[in-house]
Amino acid sequence: MIITSLQNPRVKAAARLRDRAGRDDQGRIIIDGVREITRAIAAGVEIVELYIFPELCRDAEHQRLLAAAANVERLEVVPHVMEKLAFGHRVEGVVAVARPPQRKLADLKLHPGALVAIVEGVEKPGNLGAIIRTADAAGVAAVIVADGGTDLYNPNAIRASLGAIFTLPVCAATSQQTLAWLREQQFHLFAARVDAEADYTTADFRGRAAVALGSEAHGLSNHWQADDITSIRLPLLGSVDSLNLSATAAVLFYESLRQRRTN
Repeated sequence: MIITSLQNPRVKAAARLRDRAGRDDQGRIIIDGVREITRAIAAGVEIVELYIFPELCRDAEHQRLLAAAANVERLEVVPHVMEKLAFGHRVEGVVAVARPPQRKLADLKLHPGALVAIVEGVEKPGNLGAIIRTADAAGVAAVIVADGGTDLYNPNAIRASLGAIFTLPVCAATSQQTLAWLREQQFHLFAARVDAEADYTTADFRGRAAVALGSEAHGLSNHWQADDITSIRLPLLGSVDSLNLSATAAVLFYESLRQRRTN
């Protein structure tokens, strides 16, 4: 069967996954892109169904994806239906519906020298995805979204992460739960603040360390002000008084990587 109508119930249900209410109601997420879907499958994410437009699925990359998802139900659609399901104008010939991974803090099994990133109150899913993508590239062991203002598997976050949101351990918790877990696991704690006195280059990220970043609008909450938390800042030498959150994260992640590789 080839689905030709935008009024098809399954197409309408899949399209609703673009909105958080639809994801919450159905307990499912939507994933665009060959690379993102492939990484989700590799990470063990349960793919429920694949919508495909065969004309765009003939290259080797698509064929590898379809082979990896051989046991997943496939629904063939015509171009205007695929355009309805695809993210913006990004029509790659395949869209997946999946069940979101359910990770908790207790599921994180980290090595003794792990660096963990905490992102508190992030509201822009594109920022979250970019941070996760950078964390994956810089060897960060896990990302914890504390008191987040967006759901983890927003399509924008998935796209901005290039699918790393599935392969890198990522979980959500409250700031209180996160701090309690980090202290229990004996992490050295760092908090990025624009008003901190210590320069980020003075921080020792070697060993088991955790660095917290707050939203661009509000920064970190008071949860991250304590005697056992070292506040650090990035110098701002021009006229601007803040950096994009993902840019700050990239600087800190790669400073940690530099220290660890030097060590």
